[in-house]
Amino acid sequence: MASAAEQLASNLNFSTFAKAEDLKKRLWFTLAALLVYRLGTHIPLPGLNPEAYAQAFRGQSGGILGLFNMFSGGAVQRMAIFALGIMPYISASIIVQLMTSVVPALENLKKEGEQGRKIINQYTRYGTVILGALQAYGIAAGLESGQGLVVEPGWFFRVSTVLTLLGGTMFLMWLGEQITSRGIGNGISLIIFAGIAAGLPTALAGTLELGRTGALSTFLILLVIIVAIAVIGIIVFVERAQRRLLIQYPKRQVGNRMFQGDTSHLPLKLNTSGVIPAIFASSLLLLPATVAGFANTTAMPSWATSIVAALGHGQPLYMVLYGALIAFFAFFYTAIVFNPKDTADNLKKHGGFIPGIRPGERTAEYIDYVLTRITVIGAIYLVFVCILPEILVSQTGIPLALGGTSLLIVVSVTLDTVAQIQGHLIAQQYEGLIKKSKLRGGKRGR
Repeated sequence: MASAAEQLASNLNFSTFAKAEDLKKRLWFTLAALLVYRLGTHIPLPGLNPEAYAQAFRGQSGGILGLFNMFSGGAVQRMAIFALGIMPYISASIIVQLMTSVVPALENLKKEGEQGRKIINQYTRYGTVILGALQAYGIAAGLESGQGLVVEPGWFFRVSTVLTLLGGTMFLMWLGEQITSRGIGNGISLIIFAGIAAGLPTALAGTLELGRTGALSTFLILLVIIVAIAVIGIIVFVERAQRRLLIQYPKRQVGNRMFQGDTSHLPLKLNTSGVIPAIFASSLLLLPATVAGFANTTAMPSWATSIVAALGHGQPLYMVLYGALIAFFAFFYTAIVFNPKDTADNLKKHGGFIPGIRPGERTAEYIDYVLTRITVIGAIYLVFVCILPEILVSQTGIPLALGGTSLLIVVSVTLDTVAQIQGHLIAQQYEGLIKKSKLRGGKRGR
């Protein structure tokens, strides 16, 4: 028998959306906020020589700058005021999450509920300021070291660049929080999504132009489209997949009445680590290429040049290391964000238990056993999704618009946003049903 929520979801239609005034306001606010973000990616940083910088960026687009440019929606390519993007906030969030597993004080804050979460979020903001300031100063120093990139080098340019880029990051952090509270979906994820999606029309037009001129065959373009659709289907299936552990609660007696024990489920996502492993692996592997691009290649020793060449896109060593790092970070990050012992303690505290498993330590061991097994499947899935685009690029030479990492982000954010919209519609329809039942009850009373 379907649950009440499933029945409501099946009855959703366009009229329900038309009556959801609060949802429409949230959608318009989200679109307006994302439009402000896109406008900011086109406002250039003052004091730069645009032509010289564009030429320098083309030589570095294959390194980590290309990855940051994708996440920032092209702001790095234009060196706009939002060039740092939201990445310092994401890095600070990951660092704070790692520290909560190491520092006892932060671990205690995490267990304090809403108040502790607010303090941890404040620490994350402080970390964002520190990381953003360091990265902004590094960008300013790097721009000054380039030949003719800065019109008037000096401390004034460095300070103004740090303040501008850091201000842009802090504004995006604030904008993301506003989207989360007053809009639809996770604001930080939607900002990254908007940046990636903004580059799709240009990339698609470039691919079609290559097909029109004969540089790419129609068969290869169709093959890429079919593979992309298949990969999207796999991502949707795996991201929604869960391993549900049956949780049972004992019978309880209230006065002279005996209540039957309840049952529920503990959902374990097949891909608990999300897209973080792919981002970490890409950043680490692109770092040598970026350093080599800024350095003088003629002065580099032969062994260093060989390593940089072997770590290029499409090379066998790059593929092997990329897959290995993704698998490692999948297990590492899962161990950070999910603690089986805490979960087992919470179940024991509320009287819940897994049938056939003793509460406490044995339950923690069982949850860890199940989590490890499904993480193996999740790691294989991440490696497949991220390696397949690299193989297509190396074998066919087609400039793919979406890599594995960006494809994961786009599909995951879309799924989460659609789920939140559906949740608002279900709540709207549920409130309508309650009002109707009250009106009917009032008429019967008369």
